[in-house]
Parts: sequence; C-alpha cells; structure tokens
Amino acid sequence: MNATSFRLTRTPLFIALATVAAGFTPVASAQQAGETAQKQIEEVNVTGTRIKRADIEGVGPVTVLDEASIEASGSSSLEVLLQSLPSAAGFGGNQTNAYWTSNGYGTAQINLRGLGTNRTLVMVNGRRVVNGGTGANSSVDLSMIPMSLVSSIEVLKDGASATYGADAVAGVVNLITKKEFDGLEIEGKYGQTALGDGEETVLDLTWGVSGDRGNLMVNMSYQDNQASPLDARVPCPLNDDSECSGSSSTIGGRATLPAGAVLADGTVLTENTRINFNQDPNGDGDFYERYDGLKHGFNYNPYFNAVQPIERFSFTTLGNYEISESATLFTELMYTNRQSGQPASPGSLADIAYSADHPTNPTGSDFVLERRRLLENGARDFYQEVDTWRVVTGIEGDINDNWGYDVALNWGRNTATDGIANNINMQRVGETLDTSLCGMNGIPCGDYLGYGDVTQEVLDYIVFSQEGTGGNEQKSVSANINGSLMELPAGTLGFAAGVEWREDSGWRQPDSLVQAGYALGNQEDPISGSTESREVYAEVLVPLLADMPLVQSLDMDLAVRYSDYDLFEGEDTYKAGLNWQVNDMLKVRGTMTTAFRVPNIPELFGGVSEGNLTTTDPCSDYASLDPSSTLYQNCQAAGVPLNYSQLGTTILTDRGGNPDLTPESAETFTLGVVLQPLDGLSLTVDYFDIEIDDAIREVSGSTKLAMCYESAGLSHAFCAPDQHTRNPVNGDVNYLSTQKFNTGNEMMQGIDFGALYDFDMFGLSHTANFKASYLKEYETTAFDGDEPFVLDGYIGSGNGGFPHWRTNASLTTRGNQWSSTYSVRMIGEGDDFNVDSGIGSKMPNVFYHNVQFNYDMNDALRMSVGIDNLFDQEAPRVASWTDGNTDTMTYDLAGMRSYLRVTYRFD
Repeated sequence: MNATSFRLTRTPLFIALATVAAGFTPVASAQQAGETAQKQIEEVNVTGTRIKRADIEGVGPVTVLDEASIEASGSSSLEVLLQSLPSAAGFGGNQTNAYWTSNGYGTAQINLRGLGTNRTLVMVNGRRVVNGGTGANSSVDLSMIPMSLVSSIEVLKDGASATYGADAVAGVVNLITKKEFDGLEIEGKYGQTALGDGEETVLDLTWGVSGDRGNLMVNMSYQDNQASPLDARVPCPLNDDSECSGSSSTIGGRATLPAGAVLADGTVLTENTRINFNQDPNGDGDFYERYDGLKHGFNYNPYFNAVQPIERFSFTTLGNYEISESATLFTELMYTNRQSGQPASPGSLADIAYSADHPTNPTGSDFVLERRRLLENGARDFYQEVDTWRVVTGIEGDINDNWGYDVALNWGRNTATDGIANNINMQRVGETLDTSLCGMNGIPCGDYLGYGDVTQEVLDYIVFSQEGTGGNEQKSVSANINGSLMELPAGTLGFAAGVEWREDSGWRQPDSLVQAGYALGNQEDPISGSTESREVYAEVLVPLLADMPLVQSLDMDLAVRYSDYDLFEGEDTYKAGLNWQVNDMLKVRGTMTTAFRVPNIPELFGGVSEGNLTTTDPCSDYASLDPSSTLYQNCQAAGVPLNYSQLGTTILTDRGGNPDLTPESAETFTLGVVLQPLDGLSLTVDYFDIEIDDAIREVSGSTKLAMCYESAGLSHAFCAPDQHTRNPVNGDVNYLSTQKFNTGNEMMQGIDFGALYDFDMFGLSHTANFKASYLKEYETTAFDGDEPFVLDGYIGSGNGGFPHWRTNASLTTRGNQWSSTYSVRMIGEGDDFNVDSGIGSKMPNVFYHNVQFNYDMNDALRMSVGIDNLFDQEAPRVASWTDGNTDTMTYDLAGMRSYLRVTYRFD
C-alpha cells in the first residue's frame, strides 16, 4: 500500500452526497419562513462555564484566537497553531515528531501545560470529540478538523471537570466552527521549504445559505503535505565530539566474543570484546574485527524525514432549522480521511544465539549476534489510514424569556489501518538458521554474518508486510438547562444544570505475526475495552455586590458534578470562582477547582508492546567518574564492566497498559488580574497551581535508569528486576519497562502573561499581541517518600520540552485593502535532562520569526504571501535527542518555508 495514495471515489464522496441530501431540505423551508423576534442583548456560551452570559469573559483564564488571528498565523493545521501557544509544552504530536507520537504514528494532538495529551479535553462547539489515532487511543486527533471550518478557538487554561467532566485536568480546547455562511468561497494554498521540498497544497471549498429560520453550511477540505528529508538538514547523527557516528545496529552484524576467542587475524582476546562482521560487499564474508563505532556505525538519517508526508480529506455539513419559536434543530456531520506515512531505516535483527559449530559461524566460539541491520532488504515504510466520522444532532431553544435548554446526541467513530512494509518474520529467520530445517521444504539456509551474505531467496522467505487494524467509538446523550432563578440586589442569579450519559470504547487488532511475537521488534497484544459514565452537574452564578465603591461588580461562580463510572467508584468535582470587577480599569479573578481523569482504554486494557525508544544509560562510560560517587559504585555493583559504553541512543523497551490503574485526581488554583489602563489596551497576569494525585504516568526509560543508579545502594524501586535487567556479559540493558502506573503526585506552578493593544498610528490601524508563560515548577514523584523528578527548565530525553519561558508576540497592521503580520515565537533556554556538560547540555533561547502580507484585489479576491521561520533558524543540539541531533518534540526541523494563498468568494 502507498501511504500517500488517495482514493477520492471511495467513501468520502458517498458520505458527502448523503450528508448534503440529509441537510438541505430544512433550509429550503427555512428560506420561506417568517421572521422571529431577537433578544436585544445576545447571551453566549463561554468556555469554562455552562451559564450563558452577556459578556464574553468568564472567571477562568481563557486564550481566544479569533478568525483574524488564525488567518494571520498562516497555519494550515490545528496542531501547528495550537502547539505554538505558550501554554503548550512537553510533547504533543505533529509531522515533525511523528515517529515518537503516542496514539499511532502521524496522530496530531495538543498538550496543554505539558501535563499530557490525555489531560487536555478537546471539544467542538462545546461538545466532546471521539479519540483518534490507529486504535484504542487516548486523545483527539486534530487532523480530523480542517482549519477552514474553524472561526475561533477558546483555550481554557484551568481544570474544568466540574463543568465538562473527566479529562479536563490541564484545561480545555474548544474549537468553534463557523455558524452562518452565505455564498461560495474557494481557497487554495501552496508552499514549500527553502530547500524546495515539503511541498504543501491546500484546497478548501465552503458553501452556505441562510434563511429566516435556519442555515446550512458545507465545507470540503483537501490537504497534501509532502516530505522534508532529514539528511538534507542533518546529514548524520553526531557524537559527543561532533563527529558523524551512527547506530550500533551495523550492516555487518555486531557481537561480543569471550576472552580466549581468536580474531580473524589470529589475535587472541584477553577480555570480552565486541566484534563486527564484514561490511564490504566485495570483501571476505567470514571476516570479522574489533567493533569501532566510527567505522561500523550505520548512518540512518538518509532513511528518515524531518517532516513526514500527510494527506487529508474532510467533508463537513453544519445546519440548523427553527422548528418553532421555542425549538431549533441543529446538526453537525463530519467525515475525515487521513493517510500518512513515515519511512524508516532497514530493520535490525537482535539477540540471535550462534553455536560455535554453526556452519555460518567463522569465529569458532559461541556468541550472541546482538544487532544485524538487514541493509540487503532496504528501507521499511510505516503507513496509516484513518477514517473518522462524527454526528451531533439535537434540539435547543427557549422555555420562556428566562430559561433555555438543549438536548443532544453525539456519536463519533474512527477506524484505522496501519502497517509496516518490508518487515521481517523472525520465526522464519530462525528457520533459515536451523540446520535441521533449512535447505528443504522450501526453507532456504541463511547466512546473516556479514553484509551481502543474505541472498534474495532468503529475503523472499523472511520479508512480509505487517498490517493491523483498530478504532475508537464514542456515544453520548446530554441534556442541559440554563437561565435565571431570580433577581438579586446585585444582579441576576444564573443557573445551569444537566445530565450526560457517555460510553467510550476502543480496540486494536495487531497483525497476527505481531501478536505471536514473530514480527521484528514490536510484539503487541490485542486491545479491546470500554468505559461508561453517568453524570449530573449544576452550576450557579451568584452576583454578590454591585455599584459600590471599589466594587463595580462581584460575582461568585459555583459548580459541582457527580460522575458514576461502571469500572470505578463515583467521583465528585467542584469549582468555585470569584470575579471582582473593581472598576472599568481593573478586574481580579480566581478559581479553585478539582478535576479527575479515569484511565482510558489503552491505559487500562492495552497489552504490552515493544519499541526502540531514545534512552540514556547513566552507566555509559562510568569509569571516568569519581570512584567514590554513588553512580560509579552502583554501576559497578550492578556488574557493569568498567569499559562499558552505551551503543546507540535507543533501548528496546516494554510499554503497555495496566488493569489495576485507578483514577487520578487534581486540584487547581488560579488567581489573575485584568488591567485596562488605556482605550484598546488590555493586560493580564494569571498565576496557576496544579497538583495531581495518583497520577497515571509512563516514566521514561532514561528517567527510570537515572533514578535507580543515583539512589543509595540501588535502593530505588526502579532498580527491581521487573523494571530493568542487564546483559551479564557486556552490561547492556536487555530489558526495560515503562508500563503505566499510578505515581505519587505531580506539582506544577507558573504564571501566564498577556497584552493586547489596538491603536491607530500613521493613518493605519495596528494590533500588538503578546503572550507568555513562565513555568516556575514542575515535579513528579514516583511514590510517597521518593525524591521528586524535576522537569521545569529541562528539554529532551523523550519527555519533550519544559523551558521556563515560552512567548509569542505579533504586530498586525491594516490599511484599506491590505494587512501584514509580523510574529516572533520564543522557546526559552533549557538544560538537557541527562547531560550536564558538553555539547547539547544547554539549549539557548530559540526565536522563530514569521511574516505574512494580505492584499484584497477587490471585494471577492484576496491574496496572501508569507514566510515562516524567516531567518531559517536551525534546531539546537540536544544531547538526549530524539532525531536529527535535537529534540523533535520541541524544535522545528523543516527550516524556512514560504507560501502563497488565494481566496475567492462568490456572494
């Protein structure tokens, strides 16, 4: 299968026709209907509260991106836009770091505060969205929602479980779609990098019609992003001396011979010694010599991409129809097809035992072939195809002048296929080495010791295409009421309440060879499970004081929710917020909330899987340390040889779910000030404090090993044999587990800053916007009494980036027919998680400059040009890198990119 092929004649066209047919008739009637009365002051829903308000400011800290700011960003993908916010940290998921993305390669996600993608609740128009990815997933795949459909985005940076239920621990991202659209708009965008690759093509079509009693909008979007090769930007992996190095999975094959063995040149070994077999395709197939990383290491960068290709097609129809003066029918129908792919280096055989008398063994000694990269087989190709459907329908309206209601049915489902082309069947590899089997019954005999020795006959026998399937489904029914209970001296007593039933299910069926453990490198168990919840909530907005000295208004917002889950005990969550408008210039706001998150499907029901993850072994080269140091003594006590040096940057690691997990709980406190000293100028400062108990985490392998070997006498729980073990001969970590568990707790503190200034100068209008987030503290504790692991101020090691500072600043200038935006994003300096000296141990402040210019040729035609990463800022060296000698979870690898966008509208 070709991961970038697109079959437009398939399901999408059928769904498009069906949804148009289903949604068109009501609007035709709506155009003939009479007018209805409108309220003089429109009340709106604000993210963070269920009570409608006449103003758009709630109690919690909310970042609002309107349609103009979204357009000025130049972004074609939601994940790129959202991950650039200062409030995003850690590791989300996009096409730069697709190899490391949870929920399946190529999945796009948002990670608020860096607390985890599964602790950020993503909604569309205030309602939940089914999780996405390649099956049994834990967060929303943002690629299912086209940018052209979104009119604004509200990001609540506060716990909101009392308002929205589970998962809203770090905050809420509410994507608000365009509501009314008249006419037809066609938009096209084309861009590429300064190197002439990474071509991006986007085509959007939006059509809408409105009547007196309803409206209908249809949106079709197609996006095709081509690859940006890694080696064009980073030719090779670099070692500590900035020399080109490579993977210790060599094309000839690496092993360790015991003392007393004899090299091919007759040298008798006096100690255990790593060797490497012939790597010259024209050389002696039986030759072997001492292993030398600089000589034998494999440069895999030519096989990888800096940015992965992705192709997306979506079809959406949104409509509403006024059945009566008190009831309006609304419908949201969405479909998205995503196809993505990631090339990978040739697969590597691992840990194959050879006896001294095996006919292909030239050493005369028993040994284990530790790694052998099958370059003869060529590159592998990872691919995914995901189809996502979402249907929301219901009725909303007014009971009377004071009360409104809504009832909604929400259904979402995605199905996925993902696979690896050119993978290896390890059972058949074993058969080709078994002298009692090979050479008969169609089983060829294989020689894997030395590059070029693997014949095409053997490759035809052992190579296969791996393919698995999976999906997610969400069903929910909700009913809400909101209105005013009574008039108090300080204002109206607002009230909202509701009930919701929801079922989330997920499944994943790996390839049969993967399940059996015969596929190369990634044994997986099937996943299948579901959770069901019944919830009830109530919220009240109490006006306490008004029109008094130093108190223009003082409101209290109180909310409580009870959630009953089929697999866990019931959970109570609450919110208490205070909104104090001192005068027209000054406002003080604060919230105290509790939140919780139940273990999701992969966390509860996920089987164990294996993968090579970026991991730093603290015992590597420990002989250079002070012999009295804790690390030196622990590594020696663990039996690690003095001459041990970690080969490569990855370790085969077990990951998976845990059926004994329990829900995690959180407490959040925010306190903020909004200052408006001048017309058009607004300043905000918001302090946040988050504490999570019984946190569900997957502690990285690097972190586990570091905490173990820094503990007194190897006393840490991470030193246990169910956490990791070592090869007794060469000291390599040969087993490492990072399965999820309920940790002790997590603590985070920080401050968000914002400034927005609208002003006129030189006959032009301008908007200056500044956002910043300061991460003061972020620590996790594995269990009660353990030393905390500090994340704030650190970057890399598979954790993503947690610099103390992240900022965004922009200046937009508007003339009669044109506008321009210049923006700067800064990722603050940080230290490597595992290395405290040398190259890549400290990362500087990194600035990305973007510029865009828009010109309205006439009322119908608009042209835009832009350049992202204007000065071609390179990603800094990170010692504990993921790919490209940097942290792809934090920095940009594509380099400078330019684009042209044309929009034409027919009224």
